[in-house]
Amino acid sequence: MSRIVQIHPQNPQPRLLKQAAEIIQQGAVVVLPTDACYVLACEVGDKEALDRIREIRQLDQKHHLTLMAKDLSQIAEYSKVDNQQYRLLKAITPGAYVFILEGSKELPRRVLHPKRKTIGIRIPNNPIAMGVLQYLENPILTATLQLPPENIPLTEGWEIAERLNNIVDWILDAGHCGSTPTSVIDLTDANEPKVIREGVGDISLFAN
Repeated sequence: MSRIVQIHPQNPQPRLLKQAAEIIQQGAVVVLPTDACYVLACEVGDKEALDRIREIRQLDQKHHLTLMAKDLSQIAEYSKVDNQQYRLLKAITPGAYVFILEGSKELPRRVLHPKRKTIGIRIPNNPIAMGVLQYLENPILTATLQLPPENIPLTEGWEIAERLNNIVDWILDAGHCGSTPTSVIDLTDANEPKVIREGVGDISLFAN
């Protein structure tokens, strides 16, 4: 049975954040709220947990997973970022954006796009997601909690608990979360950022 944990959306209890980090390190699949919507999350190097997320979402190998990091130094460690890209990331993070970047050798090949060797990376602006990350040495892998064939993410903790009981290990229930995912920006061409998906994050900085 999944453990459902009620957590304060603005002032999350540190002991719950620490417990969530510990269970992620042990191989769990956890539901976290973010500044966009709820996500499925696991340890970056855990193949079994990653396979579970892909199965829940019915994702193929070409779907860009998102590496959720706590700061720019982690982004620079796990992706290839030049000076221009770094300045852009510094100006716009944290926030509800996923940036497509070429992955570094620190990442397992299985988490990268099979042809492009890219991954989505983001720094959330949410006290729960960031709180969990502060207790972890590495970033976490995430995917929007959107169950196929639906096109809208699940937004309520009670509904997630009802539909994913025994499928995920922990649910951090912070009440209502958004139904619009992040904006996705492809930065692989440093000279021409490309908006792949318009979501919560303001994309005016990327307007031509």
